[in-house]
Amino acid sequence: MTTAAPLTTTPVSKSEAHKLSAAADAKNRLTSPWASLAAVVIAVLWTIPTFGLLISSFRPEMAIKRTGWWTFFSDPEVTLDNYRAVFDDGGINLADFFLNSLVITIPSVVIPLCLASLAAYAFAWMNFPGKNVLFIAIFALQIVPLQVTLVPLLQLYVKAGLNNTFWTLWLSHSTFALPLAIYLLHNFIKEVPASLIEAARIDGAGHVSIFFKVLLPLLVPALAAFGIFQFLWVWNDLLVSLTFAGSPEISPMTVQLSNLSGTRGTAWHLLSAGAFVSIIVPVTVFLLLQRYFVRGLLAGSVKG
Repeated sequence: MTTAAPLTTTPVSKSEAHKLSAAADAKNRLTSPWASLAAVVIAVLWTIPTFGLLISSFRPEMAIKRTGWWTFFSDPEVTLDNYRAVFDDGGINLADFFLNSLVITIPSVVIPLCLASLAAYAFAWMNFPGKNVLFIAIFALQIVPLQVTLVPLLQLYVKAGLNNTFWTLWLSHSTFALPLAIYLLHNFIKEVPASLIEAARIDGAGHVSIFFKVLLPLLVPALAAFGIFQFLWVWNDLLVSLTFAGSPEISPMTVQLSNLSGTRGTAWHLLSAGAFVSIIVPVTVFLLLQRYFVRGLLAGSVKG
């Protein structure tokens, strides 16, 4: 008869045991009934204003002006006139501004993601003179308020003949997003094991092959997370659009909603319908990409 070899266990170091204990403690706290109750309360409080906006957008004009949205449940009145008015070709017609918002937002997300991912790889895995100083300078740009750069940028665009074009908005949003994007993607790429990069180099891969074939598939969660942040920022932006979108042909929805609330101070029925139309796309994008968003937030937080 043959005897089975005795089972052996690998001893766990004190640091690893502390990490496991901390992770278990954090999990217990986050899954406790009190934490769940707090999450539900926060979600309800966060949703109530949006729910009220939705109900108001379907109420008649006089009902909105005379009573609060909560009175809808005691005296329900529903109409689609508000949405017909905001999409009326002879009136406000938010459809054109909706398309402008898409034209502005999509390139303003793609451009910084492409440039930042390449720059982050260079700072993480390439050696060149002044790399650390340049990275610190890029990181320091995050503390510069974008408000102080608007007028100088506008002067540059006017001199270059780019004013009243989409390029002013694309370049501005991309420039403002690059420092944070490079910093976040650099931290994620730096967490990739060096052995993976070395194995690719041994197989004869250069920097281009390593980036596109090895790292880019691993970057999807981080790119999606920052892409969602950038999309929401650009879609909801008003200040940059007011500064650089000098004509209605390139103005996004936020500018039109601002004009609506400013020139029609009592047109709450139109403002509620237009505001709800403007939040449909960001909510849809977030719901479709939320799993990548969560993975991107957690990316790089745990080594191993």
